[in-house]
Amino acid sequence: MLTESEVHRLLNDLCVRLGFCLPPNKWRTLEQNPPNDVRLFTDAVFLAEGLDPATADRRLYRQVRDLVAAAFERSGCRTHGA
Repeated sequence: MLTESEVHRLLNDLCVRLGFCLPPNKWRTLEQNPPNDVRLFTDAVFLAEGLDPATADRRLYRQVRDLVAAAFERSGCRTHGA
C-alpha cells in the first residue's frame, strides 16, 4: 500500500498533470486510507472528482491509471489491476 507521503505526491501529480485536483476532504481520505491496488485507486480518484470511472473517457482513464501504476511501482507495491 502507498504511504501517506506517496499518496500526497501522486495526488499532486494528478492535479498538476491532468487537472484532477481533489477537494481537501477527498484528498485527506485517500491519504489516510488509500486503496491498495491500481484499479481501485484510479476508480477512487474518478469518484472523488464526481466522475463515473465506468463511463469516463478511456484515454483520460488510462492517463490517470498510468500515473497511479507508476506510483505503485515506485513504492514496490503490487500493481494488481494495472
